[in-house]
Amino acid sequence: MRVVAPLLALAVVCSTLAAVSIGAVHVGPAQVWGIVADRLIPGAAVPSWTPAQAQIVWEFRLPRALLALLVGAGLAVVGAVLQALVRNPLADPFLLGVSSGASLGAVLVLIFGASALGGLPLSVAAFLGALLALMLVYVLAQRSGRITPARLVLAGVALAYLFQAVYSYVLQQAHSGRAAQQVLFWLLGSLGGARWHMLPIPAAVLLAGIAYLLVQHRPLNALSSGEDSAVSLGVSVTALRARLFVLTSLLVGVLVATSGAVAFVGLIVPHAARLLVGADHRRVLLVSALLGALFLQLVDIAARTVAAPQELALSIVTAVFGVPFFLWLLRRRG
Repeated sequence: MRVVAPLLALAVVCSTLAAVSIGAVHVGPAQVWGIVADRLIPGAAVPSWTPAQAQIVWEFRLPRALLALLVGAGLAVVGAVLQALVRNPLADPFLLGVSSGASLGAVLVLIFGASALGGLPLSVAAFLGALLALMLVYVLAQRSGRITPARLVLAGVALAYLFQAVYSYVLQQAHSGRAAQQVLFWLLGSLGGARWHMLPIPAAVLLAGIAYLLVQHRPLNALSSGEDSAVSLGVSVTALRARLFVLTSLLVGVLVATSGAVAFVGLIVPHAARLLVGADHRRVLLVSALLGALFLQLVDIAARTVAAPQELALSIVTAVFGVPFFLWLLRRRG
């Protein structure tokens, strides 16, 4: 952990620098540092860049790079928590239908306006959709009071299709075809609209969420060993699940509201984190956050450059890694 965490943090800094530098207008790493320093402390650097480069870096690329870090870290942490809560290595927000539920709430607001849900803002509508999806999956996956892995995945996939069908119908009924097309692209994951004003809420929710989850690392460790073991150690399983379902729904809702539904981050990254630092959630959560931030940062760079000048949706790129990993994990688990 003492080696892994600093190395991952350094990799995140390097990937952020690369994300801000790479694009149709190239801006060198030294120029990026100079622009950021000059914005934070006017006159701190001798200008070696044009006003256009400064605008591109500060107003567009840097907010996008930081949002990629927040979304990647958040989805990875949520995946790690869900896998512990339901004791299923296949659990993640996308496969369990949580992202689709959040997307439905967001689409209703984007297409019909805030009045469609009683004046709820986008992030709140997405949170309620995510919470509804997670509660339904939890109820449908139970059998004789216990959750079975097969029922969990099947319930999640079925609900995901249901929510996707509903918001697809909503998009078909939209008066503006162009607006519907833009929302559909956003639903597959996009950070193209990232701006500075979008960062404070997801950053605050993510930091508070990770801090709370780190406090709960011992109950999570106990729950990972089984409900009976957790109860014998004094863990109130029902209350713990209720609290963490609300927290993970809040995280997914806020993140989906800013980036759309990005697939497979919450599935792949927690397993990689466990391979690096073991099963202790105090370590897994921190390493998952760093790995998730790095992973989505690199995915976003690929999405912007592979088919340039056209931009790919993030879920298209994550699926290239996620689908083979999912099939391998499914086969490995029998």
